Amino acid sequence: MGETMEPRYDIKEVEERIYKLWEKSGFFNPDNLSKGQRAKGKSSSQKTFSIVLPPPNVTGELHMGHAAMLAIEDIMIRYARMKGMKTLWLPGTDHAAIATQSKVEKDIHKKEGKNRHDLGREEFLRRVEEFAAKSHDYIVHQIKRMGASLDWSREAFTLDEKRGEAVGEAFKRMYEAGLIYRGERIVNWDPKLQTTVSDDEIEWIEEKSLFYYLKYGPFEIGTARPETKFGDKYVVVHPDDKRYENYKHGEKLTVEWMNGKIAATVIKDRAVDMKFGTGAMTITPWHDNADFEIAERHKLDREQIIDQFGKLMPIAGEFAGMKIKEARPKIVEKLKAKGLLTRVDENYVHRLAMNSRGGGIIEPQVMRQWFVNVGSKFEVRGSKLRGIKNGQKYSLKDLMRQAVKSGEIEIKPERFKKIYFHWIDNLRDWCISRQIWYGHRIPVWYKGEEVYCGVEGPQGSGWEQDPDTLDTWFSSGLWTFSTLGWPFTCAQNKKSKIKDKNDCKPIPGSDLDIFHPTSVLETGYDILFFWVARMILMGTYLLGEVPFKKVYLHGLVRDMQGRKMSKTLGNGIDPLLMADKYGADAARLSLIIGTGPGSDIKLSEDKIRGYRNFATKIWNAARFVMMSKPAYKTGRHADKRGKKALIELSPADRKDLAQLKKIQAQVTKHIEKYEFHLAGEKLYHYFWHEFADKIIENSKSRLNGENLKDAAAAYAKLETILKESLKMLHPFIPFVTEEIWQKMGHKDLLMVERWPR
Repeated sequence: MGETMEPRYDIKEVEERIYKLWEKSGFFNPDNLSKGQRAKGKSSSQKTFSIVLPPPNVTGELHMGHAAMLAIEDIMIRYARMKGMKTLWLPGTDHAAIATQSKVEKDIHKKEGKNRHDLGREEFLRRVEEFAAKSHDYIVHQIKRMGASLDWSREAFTLDEKRGEAVGEAFKRMYEAGLIYRGERIVNWDPKLQTTVSDDEIEWIEEKSLFYYLKYGPFEIGTARPETKFGDKYVVVHPDDKRYENYKHGEKLTVEWMNGKIAATVIKDRAVDMKFGTGAMTITPWHDNADFEIAERHKLDREQIIDQFGKLMPIAGEFAGMKIKEARPKIVEKLKAKGLLTRVDENYVHRLAMNSRGGGIIEPQVMRQWFVNVGSKFEVRGSKLRGIKNGQKYSLKDLMRQAVKSGEIEIKPERFKKIYFHWIDNLRDWCISRQIWYGHRIPVWYKGEEVYCGVEGPQGSGWEQDPDTLDTWFSSGLWTFSTLGWPFTCAQNKKSKIKDKNDCKPIPGSDLDIFHPTSVLETGYDILFFWVARMILMGTYLLGEVPFKKVYLHGLVRDMQGRKMSKTLGNGIDPLLMADKYGADAARLSLIIGTGPGSDIKLSEDKIRGYRNFATKIWNAARFVMMSKPAYKTGRHADKRGKKALIELSPADRKDLAQLKKIQAQVTKHIEKYEFHLAGEKLYHYFWHEFADKIIENSKSRLNGENLKDAAAAYAKLETILKESLKMLHPFIPFVTEEIWQKMGHKDLLMVERWPR
């Protein structure tokens, strides 16, 4: 007989105590798993299941989107653990360089009226690290509060020493292979934060503005940004545009322009949209991506109009030194006075590029930066990718495309494959240098014309390290294998006979050998390109294999009106508050049921409260079953001779148990297909409406009847269904199920019980 169950389920007390029980058991660590789950590595017949936690940014606290991620991944890992697999769920956090530095800078300026330059690099970084450490501790508390069964002994941080060494090694290898280079290209510049940002970190905001049509010699051109036009000396038209067939490519014209007469050149290029405006446009190669590419194709000059602080340069004449907003109306007045303004469209809507990491409006600039070359071909060696032949030449884009095209990586939902391929087709060289202080410093040193690249600094004096840091996504792109010991668990690092350093064969029995590629990468669809694609790039190049076998994308958590949760709207829901109020089990289930992969989640407090009632229903049903136990002892009855006889089930009992088996099969199938919402819904309805409302109710008269043999059968059925239901429910609502399991008197933890067969 187990412990007596209290009438009321004390959510907070139970959940805090149970998590400590799990941690104390050591079973979050795959090396400690018992009951035939002892680790033997890949040489063993035992299957492995591994996930790396998408590392939350140390910029504050988790939101309900993180809670959804934790719930889904914990279902996966608990199910795999109960299936007898060697399971690893590896935790960690991300330093989130731009976002974290920006937040700390704002706080310092608000409290002290100072900026990072006032403090100096060393003191400023000390403050950032102090903030990040506090944020980390709170995030870990939140993760544990949600019941996530992560192996904390393997916790990592994208900016810790081991990850730093891995980042340096990755940079060095790619630099020596010519895949990382330093050059002048157009980049996304944030004048507010004074740093570059990646294409994927831009947030496009629709803005209504004025669209100006200007006279440019015999042409009429349109622009929403007249302040960039001072240096425009090329007019571009489509080669098939009949309106301009009399003009030849390269033809010279003298036109009256903003600061007087200039020599203009006609350029014909197929990038022009003949249907937009007049089909003719001037280009500003220094401040527009499309214009820069046209200039590159035709080897045209480019001139800077706006400086790195968002102010006009001397080329703007009397407007030099002005901010864009201040200068624009004055420039328009000048154009009007010169007779160059022909008309104005007041209903023009265009997209404005913003830095999603808390910065300002993006102002494209041509700058000398570090880039990853994604399009050039190189000779591939040591690749295990299907369809890739070693010794032949491919680009990084080829490897990224083939990893998914070959089926080695499966993306769920399927529709995101098309989006992934479209992104790769349009992928430009990746700018990886940032002009901030917090992050991995670029491992390059200069002395005069000499350049040294290495994990450790060069010998001798006079060397100066590059002041820039690396894009956060460079370090997080290594996450699946840097957390498993790469490159230090590769054979060539142990003085093996392998001569090719790019042929990384993991040491047998190491984490990298056992758990890589990881089984699943689960994350929100909004960072498919930010992170998922970057990991595929890094893994296929540095290890020659995919970083994970499956990508599961969940949707965004929104309010009941479909709006994205934000502090501005005041519609956010704190997962920790909800866990304390209604239980982590309820919060988890509310984020699972009713929402399939890739679909956004509409969430309200009422929905969470409803699943608190379900946890209470499970508690009360289990309490009833346990209270019915004493009269029937072990569930067997004694005959007249004092011998125990087997339970004799009625046809109705057998039907109920057959239904249980059917539910077990259906739930297992749904989980195997990653249909967690359907599995959760089926379990919810089965336990509440079938087991609690019907089976238990129909058993009460038998349990209270005088026929002890029939009562024993009724109890045995209830106990069996309860035990099997707890096993199935455990990955979804682990706390209440584990507590009941312990109250029933089981010696082993439910988290390591075998999944129903």
